[in-house]
Amino acid sequence: MLDLAIIGGGPAGLTAGLYATRGGLKNVVMYEKGLPGGQITQSSEIENYPGIKEVVTGMELMEPWPEQCMRFGLKHEMAEVKRVSKEGETFKVLLADGNVVDAKSVIVCTGSTPKRAGVKGEEEFYGRGVSNCATCDGFFYKDKEVAVLGGGDTALEEALYLANICSKVYLIHRRDTFRAAPSTVEKVKNNPKISLILNSTVKEIYGDASGVNGVLVENKSGEVIDLKVPGIFIFVGMNVNNEVLKQEDGSFLCDVNEWGEVVVDISMRTSVEGLYAAGDIRIEAPKQVVCAAGDGATAALQVVAKSL
Repeated sequence: MLDLAIIGGGPAGLTAGLYATRGGLKNVVMYEKGLPGGQITQSSEIENYPGIKEVVTGMELMEPWPEQCMRFGLKHEMAEVKRVSKEGETFKVLLADGNVVDAKSVIVCTGSTPKRAGVKGEEEFYGRGVSNCATCDGFFYKDKEVAVLGGGDTALEEALYLANICSKVYLIHRRDTFRAAPSTVEKVKNNPKISLILNSTVKEIYGDASGVNGVLVENKSGEVIDLKVPGIFIFVGMNVNNEVLKQEDGSFLCDVNEWGEVVVDISMRTSVEGLYAAGDIRIEAPKQVVCAAGDGATAALQVVAKSL
């Protein structure tokens, strides 16, 4: 019987493990099927994490976290969790290999993943010119022109990153204003290698067996522009990863809102006693590393207090 099972190994899960074990819980396991670090490890530029005065990549920011967070006894189990359910007072954590682990409390920190734009050709050319990660794939377009679709912080930050590698970056956004931080917007507007295509949508991504050859973009007037680019990076929001909370009958273990985000109170408690949600999976998540870490600490402190 685990004192605490943590599902997910990003900033929220790692911090939850740190606070839970340092708070005295002896049997705490964090389930993360890959390397700990989370979605932020794919970010190209982090300049707003408190205490880190240099601009670093997401990978550089997260590199020391696992060692620190496991110093007090947190165990990392490299296993996929399929479902979390509850029988009486005990949580049942079903793993992909069929094993079931019992836990007194559970913190779900499974985060979110990039949304698809639903554009013609997006699925066909995914991984062959269509990407959601500039850090991963930007190098392939060195000194070439590329397109970026989106208008939030991630889209603009990745456009800036790509501008350091590519000869030109076309930033396509359906509105004429951005949802990103003002400082980031200013950097984009002042970058001579970034060309803004506003009030426009991507109608089609086309190519051949070798990959993407171009992108058709339509503005509000119905005019279609053919951008001859070999790659497009899509950043149009995130989907919460709530699959582990789905029960066999299709319902959720706890309350979720219309977008599938887990409903929590200020202490990260869900509608189910002993079940907590932290990070991007919860309602009104700011989707910032520092906030996810704070969520994880808050949830863990609740578990520790309950165990006293």
